Amino acid sequence: MDDALVGIGAGLLVFLFERRHGRNITALKLADDRAWESEGRFRLVANTAPVLIWTAGTDKLCDYFNQTWLEFTGRALEKEVGNGWTQAVHPDDLEVCVDTYTKAFDLRKSFQMEYRLRRHDGKYRWVLDQGVPRFNPDGSFVGYIGSAVDVTELKLAEEALSGLSRKLIEAQEQERTHIARELHDDIGQRIALLVLNLESAKEGLPASAVEARGRIKETCDFVLELGKDIQSLSHRLHSSKLERLGLEAAAASFCREFSDHQGVEIDFRAEGIPKKIQEEVSLCLFRILQEALQNAAKHSGVKRFDVTLRRESNHIHLVVCDSGVGFDTENAIHSRGIGLTSMRERLKLIGGELSIESQQQIGTAIHARVSLNPITKSAS
Repeated sequence: MDDALVGIGAGLLVFLFERRHGRNITALKLADDRAWESEGRFRLVANTAPVLIWTAGTDKLCDYFNQTWLEFTGRALEKEVGNGWTQAVHPDDLEVCVDTYTKAFDLRKSFQMEYRLRRHDGKYRWVLDQGVPRFNPDGSFVGYIGSAVDVTELKLAEEALSGLSRKLIEAQEQERTHIARELHDDIGQRIALLVLNLESAKEGLPASAVEARGRIKETCDFVLELGKDIQSLSHRLHSSKLERLGLEAAAASFCREFSDHQGVEIDFRAEGIPKKIQEEVSLCLFRILQEALQNAAKHSGVKRFDVTLRRESNHIHLVVCDSGVGFDTENAIHSRGIGLTSMRERLKLIGGELSIESQQQIGTAIHARVSLNPITKSAS
């Protein structure tokens, strides 16, 4: 058949199809061309971006990785698409990584996760991967787009800083223990001897020396009170009960001592706390309890506090509440003035979590959660 006739026939078919179905084929073709042009521009930009970029369709399978990703892993695109990219994820991170990805995908929500990805030289590097869902103008879901950056150096720096923090805290605890023993064993005993000497001196005075006997008695009472304060300070610095009797007994004892010393009321409750807990866990929670109560007594403006210590599955949850003036948590969490930094750093070292709920003129609740079997992760 003549080519001209074929061209005319094809044109006629298009015309008849448009008339019959009420569609503008030309407009559809233009829209398709624009889509391809837009896709091309996206890939051009993505391939020159300094970050690892990926996309996935509605089936959860990845359908695109930019050139930066492919150069990082040293793998061809056909090996990465689908679920192929998971072959380069560190085996220890794979389950959490896939679980995070899948759950976010099902909920159509953004997600962020860290995992180790094998580089082209065989070394694993930590990457921070963020994904966001994509939607058409009509609201229909079309998949995900994500980007990842190498954060290994940052992780190593954080690990070094955590190591330094651990050493500082350990040195602080050793110094606390030393000072506490000096106060209890040396100064405490000398104060007790001083009281005995004063009592002996009082007994040696004649009955007529009423005024002198009265002054000595006042001095004895003052020295005894001083001895109690020193003993209380010794316990705050280093609680021997924490080692001998466990976290629950030490926390209850501290609440009683703090209540007497500060003139406040503390409602202490404990639920299911095992007597034997890893030393770093019990010491961390005990210090957070001390810091939280001291902050509450100083800043809340009230005289009654609630302390709850309970076991939740494989975790211990400490809550310190007050109904005081409250504060701005966003500013306070970055402040070094009220002890929250110390709490956060202690918990970070053993993989614990700190959360704060506070409303002005309503009150504050400080939550500390720690695993009974903490595991310190390494960036190496």
